Amino acid sequence: MYAVMETGGKQYRVTAGDTLEIEKLEAEPGSIFTFDRVLLVNNDGILTVGSPTVAGARVIADVVEQTKGDKKVIWKMKRRKGYHKKQGHRQKLTLVKIKEIAA
Repeated sequence: MYAVMETGGKQYRVTAGDTLEIEKLEAEPGSIFTFDRVLLVNNDGILTVGSPTVAGARVIADVVEQTKGDKKVIWKMKRRKGYHKKQGHRQKLTLVKIKEIAA
């Protein structure tokens, strides 16, 4: 059994037991989080596609930890103009472990 869910503007194909690094959720480590935006559910060959979501389907996950991603460096420069700008970004992430898919 697997499902396709949406969170943070991205879609993920998940099964029970998967570990995902997704964009930051407002949840404490050790708590349970429920994803309601389930777009597709495959239950032993029976495919259910939502329009846009599957009614009554949800993905239940445990929040493992809140982390930060790798630092991205943005370097802008215009040659012969004396202009350069250095900027960095570090995305906040949440590590979740999928517990079950309820369809």
